Amino acid sequence: MSKQAIGILGGTFDPIHFGHLRLAEEMLELAELQKILFIPAGTPPNRDTPQVSAQHRSAMVRLAIADQPAFILDEREADRTTPCYTVDTLRELRAELGAAQPLCLLMGGDAFLQLHTWHEWERLFELAHIVVGYRPGFTLEERINSATEKLRRHYQQRLCAVAALSQHPSGGVVELAIPKLEISATLIRSRVAENRSIRYLLPNPVADYIHQHQLYKPC
Repeated sequence: MSKQAIGILGGTFDPIHFGHLRLAEEMLELAELQKILFIPAGTPPNRDTPQVSAQHRSAMVRLAIADQPAFILDEREADRTTPCYTVDTLRELRAELGAAQPLCLLMGGDAFLQLHTWHEWERLFELAHIVVGYRPGFTLEERINSATEKLRRHYQQRLCAVAALSQHPSGGVVELAIPKLEISATLIRSRVAENRSIRYLLPNPVADYIHQHQLYKPC
């Protein structure tokens, strides 16, 4: 019996912007997900420390997704002081949601090609499907040769169609062609620091929050 999958979108969201939101909206539709959990990272092990606290970043996510009922804020990582590993978060979600619930870890093509650097990365396939968004015209298949042999083998053996996401709880890899908005958190932070406009790069309530709390301003 099929069961609609739940998407999981993690990130620093420092700050969240329309690039994140458009990616999630496309994946919600194309992967036929019932909802997407936005999980702001607390202490990411493989990235620079976020410029603002997890509490601020969670508050901005909450404001950004307020008008989309299929988007849910999950703050489980925000309260952690130890490094947050995706595999641990997926284990928690699997324990809470049950063995039969399909879960989909959402990411971009660049992240997937670096998956072998993640903590216990091969365990991820036991806990969730992986749904990869890539820019139209630049398929993951064309770039997978640059990955490690082990990751390439997982990709080749697990590649499947969207329909499989609801038939099994985990283990598949699905590719989705998704137009990318050329917006980055780095760009937004630099514009704030330079007292330049960030309008139309992120939702107005998030921009208002940034200005209200004087985030990303030079010390």
